[in-house]
Amino acid sequence: MPVLPGAEPYRHEGGEIGVLLCHGFTGSPQSLRPWAEYLAKHGLTVSLPLLPGHGTRWEDMQITGWQDWYAEVDRELRALRDRCAQVFVFGLSMGGALALRLAAKHGEAVNGLVVVNPGNKVHGVAARALPVARHFVRSVKGIVSDIAKEDSEEVGYDRIPLHAAHSLRNFFQLVDGDLPQVTQPLLLLHSPQDHVVPPADSARVLSRVSSTDVTEILLEQSYHVATLDHDADRIFDESYAFIGRLAPRAGEEGTATRG
Repeated sequence: MPVLPGAEPYRHEGGEIGVLLCHGFTGSPQSLRPWAEYLAKHGLTVSLPLLPGHGTRWEDMQITGWQDWYAEVDRELRALRDRCAQVFVFGLSMGGALALRLAAKHGEAVNGLVVVNPGNKVHGVAARALPVARHFVRSVKGIVSDIAKEDSEEVGYDRIPLHAAHSLRNFFQLVDGDLPQVTQPLLLLHSPQDHVVPPADSARVLSRVSSTDVTEILLEQSYHVATLDHDADRIFDESYAFIGRLAPRAGEEGTATRG
């Protein structure tokens, strides 16, 4: 099945500091592509994979689950660690949850985290109905393009496959249990006006991680897909400054080889 235009994975070979970016549920690398290109322009080695079942048609997600999505970013992290001295993991929405689990499971192999509107729970009556409803209803209305900025659009699915949504619910529960194992420096940016993931999810993450180096930033001008919204430049600048503080050699010229 052909990949939707703009949804292709993105990679850039830069210096010895690497960044793995994880996109969201039913979304695609397109939502993080400007962020990835900004980091690449600053000399970093960047990996932005396309998660299994994403970027083609929503029906392709029906046969995938959190194990498939997590395995993809886990592979990418290991590949970056093989050729970079330090690796940071960034994520949007479900991608934030993927980043947090990578940090919990890989420990010192992840040098820092930046998460934007991270998901922590599937909310509402629909969540409780998922275990049964998914056997009778294939999909419901999608959640893409929650963006305040006019003329900015997210490439993703207009339907949510309920089998995949049920798997996401289980994944969020798993990640919530992992949060105390997250000890890395953390930059968390979230939008007070988010019509997909409520601010309570960010508060929950902040209350449960064991990180002592934590920065919280509010994105007042953006909705859920803040990386394509009015606050995008702020996200990019703050995340690069975060890396620069923890990895002073970030952006130096040179081939990405493990130091």
